[in-house]
Amino acid sequence: MAVLNGKNILLGVTGGIAAYKTAFLVRLLVKKGANVKVVMTNSAKEFVTPLTLATLSKNEVFSSFTDEKDENSFKEPQWNNHVELALWADFFLIAPATANTLSKMANGACDNLLLACYLSAKCPVYYAPAMDLDMYQHPSTEETFKKLESFGNIQIPAAFGELASGLVGQGRMAEPEEIVSFLENDLLKKLPLRGKQILITAGPTYEAIDPVRFIGNHSSGKMGYAIAEAAASLGAEVVLISGPSALRLENDFVKLIRVTSAEEMYNAAHEYFDTCDVAILSAAVADYRPSEVASEKIKKKTDDLILQLTKTKDILASLGEIKKSQFLVGFALETENEEENAKLKLKKKNLDLIVLNSLRDKGAGFQADTNKITLITKDNKVLPFPVKPKKEVAKDILEYIIEQTNA
Repeated sequence: MAVLNGKNILLGVTGGIAAYKTAFLVRLLVKKGANVKVVMTNSAKEFVTPLTLATLSKNEVFSSFTDEKDENSFKEPQWNNHVELALWADFFLIAPATANTLSKMANGACDNLLLACYLSAKCPVYYAPAMDLDMYQHPSTEETFKKLESFGNIQIPAAFGELASGLVGQGRMAEPEEIVSFLENDLLKKLPLRGKQILITAGPTYEAIDPVRFIGNHSSGKMGYAIAEAAASLGAEVVLISGPSALRLENDFVKLIRVTSAEEMYNAAHEYFDTCDVAILSAAVADYRPSEVASEKIKKKTDDLILQLTKTKDILASLGEIKKSQFLVGFALETENEEENAKLKLKKKNLDLIVLNSLRDKGAGFQADTNKITLITKDNKVLPFPVKPKKEVAKDILEYIIEQTNA
């Protein structure tokens, strides 16, 4: 799973010989889709140049509180805000982490930009020790490790091998591939939907009239796709059953099942429902379909064309009838008596949660990139939300589900 994709990683580089490996580390993180910014101590520049790391990360490298003043410029030096750097980061990785820097971290010393970022960080902090064998085994270093662990900092253990001094033992910084693997595995373990299987439906259905015409609606599928992407990023195994839509998934770990009609969506939903933990049915399924489908294109011979329509199968109600331990979520798009109608649907279809949106609300409904929802729970609690981008709405929905299912 691409857990590092889109993550903001602040990489701290300190002055140890292993700093030369950070060029490879930055490249690996960028290949994983991470956004990388580097902050380094002045002594680290003796082992790897800021230009190398800036080129590989495609971001400016920071090493002091202000930029060096250009003698040919009248501009004052730019302040490098350590608080902003720390807030930007999803996590802070310090590699290599020397005994000197680790001791300062443990004792609150702050004599360079890297340490200022560390003391300002509210995100998880990982560090990869790199030092000689005797330094690594010294009681003061062991105490430092214990102290950092008590702060919640996470150590990426040093490897056993040949050290710069010529000694052989533990203290060698983990290889860049090992560091990336450690980060991915640790992040995966902490994802709130790890091990959960989630079924999602999205988009419209098209009900054929003849080979070229159909009954459909204006649904784009944007809401369902956003939920699928968000659920996968939180560790879930996601099956997305999509009606006709021009959208493409950004997350390769979502299993996409494409269907056209309500009947096809019904069959696919029932195929995957038994093994899912959560089902979120956001698709705008047609309520009616033509009773007969013409085998050839209907010619315009008369002023009127009368179509006889038949009800489609109610996917949501049918899943509500057979659900066992699944958490079942439905959507209600209303134009009048919104809350009352949504509550009736919630009860009638045996749902655990219904997501209400109204076409009367600005920024809600089909095609838009935003939505305005109200969550209504099984015990009739009403939780309104403001207009937000659909990606943010997806997170709100999933946060409530996680809370209710103790994921």
